[in-house]
Amino acid sequence: MKLSIVIPVFNEAATLQEIVRRVVKVESLPEKELILVDDGSTDGTRDLYELIQAEHPDHCIRVILHDRNRGKGAALRTGFEQATGEIILIQDADLEYDPRDYPRLLAPILEGKADVVYGSRFVGSEAHRVLFFWHFVGNRFLTLLSNAFTNLNLTDMETCYKVFRADVLKRIRISSDRFEFEPEITAKVARHGFRVYEVGISYAGRDYSEGKKITWRDGIKAIAAIVRYRFFD
Repeated sequence: MKLSIVIPVFNEAATLQEIVRRVVKVESLPEKELILVDDGSTDGTRDLYELIQAEHPDHCIRVILHDRNRGKGAALRTGFEQATGEIILIQDADLEYDPRDYPRLLAPILEGKADVVYGSRFVGSEAHRVLFFWHFVGNRFLTLLSNAFTNLNLTDMETCYKVFRADVLKRIRISSDRFEFEPEITAKVARHGFRVYEVGISYAGRDYSEGKKITWRDGIKAIAAIVRYRFFD
């Protein structure tokens, strides 16, 4: 069984090499591929791909370049289309999420209990960096609103760590180009009635001086997406 790890990348020159090292190091499945989708980086990130592939010659690391910045959702859509594994996992290119959580994330699918697994930053006993109160409130509000529309009981709808059986994603058409991907995929997973599990993960959040990109404007768009994708495809 193969694991496809899709990594959307936009201006992550400071962290990309390290996150790839951490992903490669994890013994998650006998076979895995990394799909790096560069979404129009302009900070020197694109100069790193040959170095990364040379550093890990024994691993399948594929690079796909967008000619312009189209957004995280568009990058993920590209990555999903290119994935060849039976299981597909989303990994951000920064260092907020720890690949050592992969075994915990994969277990419900490998045991045949789940079709989709979310990694929650708000459950479990794993270490979490303490950061912004209002970000926490915003995340909890968006999750609560999403749950009200989907009838799921997630604790962290906006998490990066989402894992899917590949056949699940084949049945879902994703239209969001940016951060609205999160409520869209959640709504469509719920609509199809797939078995969803949630596991606790560690989290080392970064602030805006460290490159964090999401803002309150993305929260407003997420609210609109939660409502829209409840009723429309």
